[in-house]
Amino acid sequence: MPHDAPDETASQHGSSSPKETAAGLLAAMRPRQWVKNVLVVVAPAAAGKVFHAHVAARTAVAFVAFCLVASGVYLVNDLRDVDADRRHPTKRSRPIATGTVPHGLATGAAVVLVCAGLGIAVGLNWRLGVVVALYVAESMAYSFGWKRLSVIELGLVASGFVLRAIAGGVASRLPLSSWFLVVISFGALFVVIGKRLAEFHSLGDGAVAHRSVLETYTRSFLQAALILCAGVTVTAYCLWAFTPDTTGLGVHHAALWIQLSVVPVVLAVLYVLLQLDAGRGGAPEDLVLRDRTVQILGACWAILVAVGVYR
Repeated sequence: MPHDAPDETASQHGSSSPKETAAGLLAAMRPRQWVKNVLVVVAPAAAGKVFHAHVAARTAVAFVAFCLVASGVYLVNDLRDVDADRRHPTKRSRPIATGTVPHGLATGAAVVLVCAGLGIAVGLNWRLGVVVALYVAESMAYSFGWKRLSVIELGLVASGFVLRAIAGGVASRLPLSSWFLVVISFGALFVVIGKRLAEFHSLGDGAVAHRSVLETYTRSFLQAALILCAGVTVTAYCLWAFTPDTTGLGVHHAALWIQLSVVPVVLAVLYVLLQLDAGRGGAPEDLVLRDRTVQILGACWAILVAVGVYR
């Protein structure tokens, strides 16, 4: 798929055993990042229906569909960015960049994964198929050039998180409140901008060589945008928590517990801001899977919301 000819590193794939190639392909699919697809559970959980059998089954289908298409998109992105990845201090070890996974195999696997995910989504209902197709379309647009458009690329990456959250409601045929969508949208932008800011810290002078769009940003712009998105996210969450809405995902059976959930949300946002200011926290999946503070705050939030919704 990439137009550049492979270099010596890429030629090493001929010496890889089938077992190494299979393991490399699985790693290139980035199963660790499937944690992002848990966002499909947010809508059913907030509506208090995630434990209904038919809702749980539909949500699981949406999760699987997004895992498949996301992995296909990751393969395409790695194929397009293979040269830049080889100049990155950590991404140079990715299987496609090292040549462990041949380009042809990665291309074929990407097609199969995307088609399988779309097929599963459409099989559940056409609305979920549309959401998944939109995710694939915007992801491909990003990989094939829109990643170089400043600000626009932030919106494209953030939209991937938003579409996951929407998919949870669409799959289960649940209404989505306006405040729910605002929280998810600006929360996603907060995460994406934080990742760009972390890249400034970690890559230093080599930042532009790895991601050309970073040349159009300044550290002060990213910091200001981060504060803006953090403020809107917290404000929108407070409005959702303190304003029950029977037309969407705002049905609060025990409002006090929902309102108390604002505390771990604010603390989590402040903690992430602290990590980003110190040059850490650029990978949201690492924060979720490894950072104990984020895990504790997330658990507190989940317990408070669960009590408020399911009590």
